[in-house]
Amino acid sequence: MTTRAVETWTLEPLRRFVGEAAARLVLLMTPAGQVMAQHGFARAVDVMAAAALGTAIVASTNEIARELDQPPFAAVTHQGERQGIFLAALTTGHGGIVALVVYDLDVSSVGLVQLFFEQLVADLQAASPTLAPRKQVLAADFERELSDSLNVLFGR
Repeated sequence: MTTRAVETWTLEPLRRFVGEAAARLVLLMTPAGQVMAQHGFARAVDVMAAAALGTAIVASTNEIARELDQPPFAAVTHQGERQGIFLAALTTGHGGIVALVVYDLDVSSVGLVQLFFEQLVADLQAASPTLAPRKQVLAADFERELSDSLNVLFGR
């Protein structure tokens, strides 16, 4: 399976996490859904869909927590018949990151993913550069920047 990154500082921590947690698919993205790194996806459309859904779930659960006057949920997990999903947000010097992890239940478990996720957070925090001021994203630039990122992620 291929592991690729737009933000190269995420690559080694992601590779280590995938190996230790036996993750099938992983996305690291900004809270706005911009993909920073991915593992295991074969099609760009799947990456875009998973990024949109993952960040929407984090945003909606954060809003539910706010409505309940509680801190944001640490992670959201779901276990199906053959696979599980782990979704969590973390903070680095580069800003917020949302991690979406899919794992096969016959190879891994939510406990293993959680255990190695803690190490992934520490590794990403240690590797992250300080966030540079972001320029305003213009509609004219958005499609080009998205295309450039997908080309990097899929080696085109």
